[in-house]
Amino acid sequence: MGGTTPVNETRILIVGLGLIGGSLAAALRAAGFSGTIHSCDPDPDEIERGIEMGLIDHGDTRLAPLVEGATLIVLAVPVLAMRGVMAELATALPPEALEGGSPRVVITDVGSTKAAVRDCALAAFGKLPAGLVLGHPIAGSEKSGVAASNPRLYVGHKVILTPAPETAPAAVARVQALWQACGAEVLEMGVDRHDQVLARTSHLPHLLAFSLVDTLARQDERLEIFRYAAGGFRDFTRIAGSDPVMWRDIFTANRDAVLASLDDFEAGLGRLRQAVEAGDGDAMLAIFDRASHARRYFDSLLNQTSYQAEYQMQEQGKLTFRAAPGGRVAGRIRVPGDKSISHRSIMLGALAEGVTEVKGFLEGEDSLATLQAFREMGVAIEGPHQGRVTVHGVGMHGLKAPSGPLYVGNAGTAMRLFAGLLAGQAFSTELIGDASLTKRPMGRVADPLRLMGAKIDTAEGGRPPLKIHGGQKLKGIHYDMPMASAQVKSCLLLAGLYAEGETRVREPAPTRDHTERMLTGFGYRVDREGDNCWLQGGGKLTAAPIDVPSDISSATFFLVAAAITPGSNLILEHVGINPTRIGVINILKLMGADLRLTNEHEVGGEPVADLHIRYAPLKGIDIPVDQVPLAIDEFPALFIAAACATGTTRLRGAEELRVKESDRIQAMADGLATLGVEHTVQEDGIDIVGAGDREVAYGGGRIDSLGDHRIAMAFVIASLRAGEEIVIDDCANVATSFPGFTELARVVGLRVGEEAQGVKA
Repeated sequence: MGGTTPVNETRILIVGLGLIGGSLAAALRAAGFSGTIHSCDPDPDEIERGIEMGLIDHGDTRLAPLVEGATLIVLAVPVLAMRGVMAELATALPPEALEGGSPRVVITDVGSTKAAVRDCALAAFGKLPAGLVLGHPIAGSEKSGVAASNPRLYVGHKVILTPAPETAPAAVARVQALWQACGAEVLEMGVDRHDQVLARTSHLPHLLAFSLVDTLARQDERLEIFRYAAGGFRDFTRIAGSDPVMWRDIFTANRDAVLASLDDFEAGLGRLRQAVEAGDGDAMLAIFDRASHARRYFDSLLNQTSYQAEYQMQEQGKLTFRAAPGGRVAGRIRVPGDKSISHRSIMLGALAEGVTEVKGFLEGEDSLATLQAFREMGVAIEGPHQGRVTVHGVGMHGLKAPSGPLYVGNAGTAMRLFAGLLAGQAFSTELIGDASLTKRPMGRVADPLRLMGAKIDTAEGGRPPLKIHGGQKLKGIHYDMPMASAQVKSCLLLAGLYAEGETRVREPAPTRDHTERMLTGFGYRVDREGDNCWLQGGGKLTAAPIDVPSDISSATFFLVAAAITPGSNLILEHVGINPTRIGVINILKLMGADLRLTNEHEVGGEPVADLHIRYAPLKGIDIPVDQVPLAIDEFPALFIAAACATGTTRLRGAEELRVKESDRIQAMADGLATLGVEHTVQEDGIDIVGAGDREVAYGGGRIDSLGDHRIAMAFVIASLRAGEEIVIDDCANVATSFPGFTELARVVGLRVGEEAQGVKA
């Protein structure tokens, strides 16, 4: 059997032997079902054909004689025929057969409108029997009849079950087993939700296809017009070839949900018509671009691939890295664009007046989730195409309410910055993220925003999702940050754009100043003096070009790789060397790394340089406390450098590492322990005893990255000095910050591969 649970029915009765019923019988036969299959159909020729094809053992045009002995009955008849069939079953079956915790007989159906079938059952049985499990396989074909039966029709397709509170769990389990044996994925949802979803995704498209083809056919009675139709017309109208009687019945049965979805469609069509009439190119582009990316996301779900340009609405597949010991590091490479600057380029470009051209945009899932969120709020965005993005700004007050929650993936930066930006909007929004982000604290931004007058709800413990109530009047505040955090500072400055008066933030230690630099680049005055920065609310942003430097956090993995590997000689091009981000450069130099900066220049207010690093023996150091905030994201890689240095490296004042995507101090300590690296964990840091000049610095083993991209990449780099293979689990999130990491690692000489769902790549 193909399913997780065997189909233990002795006799299955299929009422209605068309494509759906016949394919179910064919799939059960192919899966090795050992019981008997009977069928009822009003057409005796169909029954005879079903027996000849080996699909069914016996059949009849009458239902009552077939009911006795059946343990599972599948109703595969049109929805409008369901009432009569249910009434016959209510007469033919003793009431107790469908009741109890484990009903003797289970009835299920395949109808695409569940409320109508539920009403038929209530009329026939007087209540919903415990043994009734309403269901709907999302599969079909333009062909019909038992001759079109296909044993693979349900493979990889979804079957939605809509059990009622009265439904026995044992009955649901039996129907699940039936469909899983056919290779289907079984889901559950409520009846009303099912009918709404299907009205939008199946019934409405069919309605439109029928209408369009009919309209064109009536305009040109000889159908000459179809001679000139290309593939796009064929693709859009293919479903108009479906069974007209079946679709008449569906539209009749699901009338209310179909009309509601038609109302929504007509409203959207009206907006598009208005944009075309007015020649509003930005409005048209926003609609087309949103649709184009939504279609590509839909494609990725169908193909079960990770489409980075759209957010993930389900858990990502498991991905494992396998890094063989040894390797070398040499060459000249450019790592992806800076994630922090990529996020901000979209945010400020959207709020600016005019068109912002972005080069070097990071096409990782986090940055793309930010891009998609602004599309949801009505901003026209072209790209990304090879790192180029064009943002058609809507001005400070031009964002529109999204139709649902905004998903920011794994990006803590995006969620915290969005909180500030959205606190001053006229509309309400909800911010959600993936499983990892949902565990991270958001009180650090929610609390000061509330002091400004924002109304924000969080989940327990100040965690996501964040519900931000619109229409609040914000007032500027003077805020002393309790801990150094560029995300909190940026959040408050963005809220300050919409606040009355001055918003001033004091930081206890220097943090990244990308927001201040980019605001200035967009023509918005930000004053800075010492540990304070401030701005006045009520200004405007003017579009400006942005060239995103390579991300120093991504470059760090290769800097450390070269620093620990004898014979290395590597150049990293166009890396951002913002003074608030160069802690890793300073720390590596203090450890003795042979690291030089060349070709230093400025792009869009951000300093950049090429980094040239060659191998030199490293020594353990006490990491200066003032460098910790300047290297907070780079410590996982620096821990590997420490493990390869001579002597002990001590880190203190880094408690912020405990609330990143994972507790990075503990996660790295656990991984170092697996490799056999001597270390001592501190509350706010760690002591790491390095291997010195030993060629093999430590062993290998299996590491759990806890879904943290930086932990995963750090242990790939560790393989260069390992004695055995290092296997790193749960690495799918590497795509959030560094798409193409393993390919680039192999280019410079590492021996790393990816393994997804047990398949080596």
